[in-house]
Amino acid sequence: MTDANQWFLDNHDHLGDLGITIEDQHEGYVRLSLPHDDSLTNPGSDVLQGGVVATLIDHGGGAAIRTTLDEPLETGHASTELNVSFVQPANGDLTAEAEVIRAGGSMAVVEVEVTTGADDRERTVAVGRVSLFLDRD
Repeated sequence: MTDANQWFLDNHDHLGDLGITIEDQHEGYVRLSLPHDDSLTNPGSDVLQGGVVATLIDHGGGAAIRTTLDEPLETGHASTELNVSFVQPANGDLTAEAEVIRAGGSMAVVEVEVTTGADDRERTVAVGRVSLFLDRD
């Protein structure tokens, strides 16, 4: 599982360009980080552009589902729905925690929370849900 998610990051140029890294993972769960970078912010602010946050959520969904697959690199999977609620400005380094809610025969659902800050100053900046098609044939 670790090798599959790292391979996926290493072989997707745009994810590497964003600086996404895997902090922790186990079956059904992944924690990712994305460092704040001024080149990814909205013009004239220090807030990361919403598409960057949505990409982190989408990748978190895929990474979490890969931890549940027997053959994660051979089992096709693709997002079929991405829902993102932005609740506060994303103006710092981000952490995404993704948890598989259900992994069925052909569909999966993953919930993702994105936070910024540390310890007692941590705050949620976005929550999301990723539905994925699983090609187990």
